[in-house]
Amino acid sequence: MQPELNQSGIIMIIYKQLNADAQEPASGAAQEAVQEQATATTTAPVAEPVVETAHDDFDWSVDKRNVSTYTSDEKAKYDKVYENTFVQIEDGEILQGDVVALTKTDAVINIGFKSDGLVSLNEFRDMPGLKVGDKVEVMVVEKEDRNGNLHLSRKSARIFRAWEKIVEVHKTGEVVTGTVTSKTKGGLIVDVFGMETFLPGSQIDVKPVTDYDQFVGKTMEFKVVKINETIKNAVVSHKALIESDIEAQRAEIMSKLEKGQVLEGTVKNITDFGAFMDLGGLDGLLYITDISWGRISHPSEVVKMDQKLQVVVLDFDDDKKRISLGLKQLTPHPWDVLPADLVEGAVVKGKVVNIEDYGAFLEIQPGVEGLVHVSEITWANTPINAKEFFKLGDEYEAKVVTLDKEARKMSLSIKQMTEDPWSTIETKFAEGSKHKGLVKNITPYGVFVELEAGIGGMIHISDLSWLKRFNHPSEYVKVGDYIDTIILGIDKENRKLQLGHKQLEEDPWNALEETFGVGTVHEGTVIRKDDKGAIVQLPYGLEGFAPNRHLVKEDGKSVGADETAQFIVIEFDRNEKRIVLSHSKIWEQAQAEEKEAVKKEAKAEAEKTKKAVKNIQSKVEKATLGDLGALADIRAKLEGDEKEGDNKDNK
Repeated sequence: MQPELNQSGIIMIIYKQLNADAQEPASGAAQEAVQEQATATTTAPVAEPVVETAHDDFDWSVDKRNVSTYTSDEKAKYDKVYENTFVQIEDGEILQGDVVALTKTDAVINIGFKSDGLVSLNEFRDMPGLKVGDKVEVMVVEKEDRNGNLHLSRKSARIFRAWEKIVEVHKTGEVVTGTVTSKTKGGLIVDVFGMETFLPGSQIDVKPVTDYDQFVGKTMEFKVVKINETIKNAVVSHKALIESDIEAQRAEIMSKLEKGQVLEGTVKNITDFGAFMDLGGLDGLLYITDISWGRISHPSEVVKMDQKLQVVVLDFDDDKKRISLGLKQLTPHPWDVLPADLVEGAVVKGKVVNIEDYGAFLEIQPGVEGLVHVSEITWANTPINAKEFFKLGDEYEAKVVTLDKEARKMSLSIKQMTEDPWSTIETKFAEGSKHKGLVKNITPYGVFVELEAGIGGMIHISDLSWLKRFNHPSEYVKVGDYIDTIILGIDKENRKLQLGHKQLEEDPWNALEETFGVGTVHEGTVIRKDDKGAIVQLPYGLEGFAPNRHLVKEDGKSVGADETAQFIVIEFDRNEKRIVLSHSKIWEQAQAEEKEAVKKEAKAEAEKTKKAVKNIQSKVEKATLGDLGALADIRAKLEGDEKEGDNKDNK
């Protein structure tokens, strides 16, 4: 009978050897380990040869093949020993294994299966002191790959265990420690429990981060904020930890806040409407109107990024966690500490900080402003557009007209810095005096001319020219031109001058009445036409008007624009400076004169014939029948000539 251990050991050795022959040799060390184990087993004691004995001593349990038979109990015991030499495993199962050998590239792992598995040493980079005998956790990737080898992975086992931990800490909210391994698009890759997780750029810090490289290689604390079971992906956040700390600080600060309390803060962000300040875990807004008593166009004019400032709490909301801060409130209101010499009548200097249609505001000192109304800009009575006159930032000297400290209002005057020129208007700008002025404005009814600062008047459109009529003054003069004028009248009370331009020359209409009298004919050119008629350019720069019915030519057509023709004056009004012309009258009058000439000629011929008849009658005493017939013929001819002449006149 063979020893139990030897028989079981031999079976195991044969099984492993067969399995090893089916595999590719993993490494020399692995083969040596298997050969040593097989040699040790095969050198164990074997059964001794059977010795013949007496008939009564024969062992009947040995068959002809010299093989012992076992009882059912013994067989069951040996089957159990044999079955315990194998481990039943499944793909994806995680098991504890022993490192039984190490090669230059792999570790041989025994998990109690019929064969050992190989795991690349790259998966043990976190275990630099790996040695034979160490226990490691591995995952069964495949019980048999295409080569029949057992495929194990420590990396997969670590990732599986890491994912279990990540899912757990996501549920509990536990803080984990991870190492930033690399930078990726939109954030960083963090190793947590040996598994790669994603840290978005927006979750790195409460402040915007632009340089991600500074975090690579750092070990930090994180909170798992999102997981995806399907793709085994996790998102972590470092910002969440900071915010939780800040929230605790906020709650503490809010519990101690009071209106009027002075705090120190740091400017963390500047916008067009104000500056956000960090009060040590709690943010507050310093609105632009609470930065300075004076007007500012942008907060950056006063505060800078990361600047530390003392601010006062103006208001706060516990529910919304909003705090309104003030900077200017730490100093007295400028109106409450006005200089003693700032009184009505005083001369001040200010900068234009705001412009409206009705005037401009000058800042005398930060927080103290005065209004220069459009009526206080110049002594001139011409309308002024404040937005065209003033520019932001310009400085002016002005006189204080009114001052109300309680209402915090002040009115200023620029024009009162000089003497009122209207007080001595008659001296320099007497009626009839001639002056050159600057055209400041043009309206449909006239031209506003400035003779000097504060003095000006209007030239009516009818006073621009004796001879020409204008639809608009801009046809004669433009803004910015200089024009000669004469003072026609002075309205000192209303501060107005009546100016003229055509009055600088004598009225030519006195001499034109003879030249352009009714019935005179002149050559003219149509310069423009409208629905009523045409304006005709006559000699000496004079213009006349021809109604449409007087523009008809002899051929039935009408005289057109830019066409030159003969015109007869049918009306001349000196007072109204008006000349009415007609082209049709010229050819109509010629036709009438021709008809009249024909008629006169016919009458003269008839008179001549009558006289001849009378002479004949006086010489003939008795008429014969033949004579009477001749006389009848003469009479008929005369009557026919008279009728023909009348018909021509009717035509």
